[in-house]
Amino acid sequence: MSPTRRSFLKHASFASFSLWIPKTFAEATATKLARSMPEAEGVSSKAILDFLDAVAREKFELHSFMMLRHGKVIAEGWWEPYGPELVHTMYSMSKSFTSTAVGFAVAEGKMSVEDKVVSFFPDDLPAKVSENLAAMRVKDLLTMSTGNEKEPTQTCVKEENWVRTFLAQNIAHQPGAQFMYNSAATYMCSAIVQKVTGKTVLEYLTPRLFEPLGISGMRWETCPRGINTGGWGLSIQSEGLAKFGQLLLQKGQWNDKQLLPAAWIEEATRFHIQQPGEDKKDRPKAKNDWLQGYGYQFWRCQNKAFRGDGAFGQFTIVLPEQDAVIVMTSENKNMQGQLDLVWNHLLPALDAKSPQAADLSRLKTLLLAPPKGRKTLPDITNKSYKLETNDLGLKTASFAFEGGQCVFKADEHTITCGLESWLRGEAAFPGTPPRLISGGKPRSAVPSKIAASATWMDDSTLVMTWRYYETPHSDTLTCKFDGEQVTISFLNSITAMNPKAKDARVPLKGRIA
Repeated sequence: MSPTRRSFLKHASFASFSLWIPKTFAEATATKLARSMPEAEGVSSKAILDFLDAVAREKFELHSFMMLRHGKVIAEGWWEPYGPELVHTMYSMSKSFTSTAVGFAVAEGKMSVEDKVVSFFPDDLPAKVSENLAAMRVKDLLTMSTGNEKEPTQTCVKEENWVRTFLAQNIAHQPGAQFMYNSAATYMCSAIVQKVTGKTVLEYLTPRLFEPLGISGMRWETCPRGINTGGWGLSIQSEGLAKFGQLLLQKGQWNDKQLLPAAWIEEATRFHIQQPGEDKKDRPKAKNDWLQGYGYQFWRCQNKAFRGDGAFGQFTIVLPEQDAVIVMTSENKNMQGQLDLVWNHLLPALDAKSPQAADLSRLKTLLLAPPKGRKTLPDITNKSYKLETNDLGLKTASFAFEGGQCVFKADEHTITCGLESWLRGEAAFPGTPPRLISGGKPRSAVPSKIAASATWMDDSTLVMTWRYYETPHSDTLTCKFDGEQVTISFLNSITAMNPKAKDARVPLKGRIA
């Protein structure tokens, strides 16, 4: 390790660094990304179309796509009902933002990556602090090398005090020695930032990162004690991701202002630790984007790139050698396959010696097509059903069809579906929206934005699809009518990816009132 890097890690005070925070709203928001054409930036439009064709052919579900070259957006699209103005759940893509909050706190001299984790929480320590727990540094949290015997996140989120629960876990290995994916470690980074700044990560980043980049409307879930979840829970627009990626590419500089020290960006995104894993029959290690090394909450990639990513395919990919950023939001189980499409189609487009022009108007008409059956209506419309006792606490349900719409009501909850088309609305329907992790879930029902569609599969089967278009997920409700009875079954899109899984919600059963 060079003396410069050693000094950075040990002291990380940035004595000469002057933090820039915008003084006016105009100064903060005058940062819209410039737009350009692919060929003007040396990129092949045809390769972008090939990428879109591959996404459709291989049945990947994308919600948004943005491609930047030389700091300019050269391609962008959203699959209806998703849109550019809407935030999207990030899952673990949130981690890279938490890491950046740590970077600001280090730059301001409030903490160091060499600080011991136990030093921040004297009131939450176990009765006996093990040697390994005492040795754990902030750096070990950032590199997911805490030494935990087991991944502790699910244990932590079941409790009121996540910090105390994390510190009570068995630290079986020397911190810094072994990589193990650990979302609770990122939560601890969030808790430390709040401890040293007096602000949540979201509050702390707003004037330092979000406002200078002209990003607004973002949200971040919290633990029961009001600390941002850190490792997940951020919702932000796709262009916010693109701006974040461009800031990383520019090593912390934005509009001629150094928001974050270049030394921190370099340190946070470089290789720090190797993930366990070797060659497999179907994929050599060199082609596995989860085995290229890990930084401070950033993954190293093939092709000398790095990324932040989140479950189901939330990506901010930074390609320094190509001076490019690629952003995707989606719901896909095969995230490596999604990255393969980038390497196979978009990377060559960036290196094209003779870019081929093509019509990219398709990007303006992208659509997640609603399920198709038939629109003709059986004679069971405008009927109300009394429901049997159920876990969702619902007592009645009704269906009404008028004006090309299906209006479904359950107690006070109303969801209006287009017939084989999306209709947007809001509802706080019990048991929705689907989510991967319980930690950070609001304690009381919060309305979700829903795009809903309905179709008849046969004379007795109505299928409703509810897309929660600020998340990656959806629900399919299959309504089976049998004389005076109805059964409403649920299948969320997370469960649908696993043939062996079963939706936790018991079907609703009712009889005509």
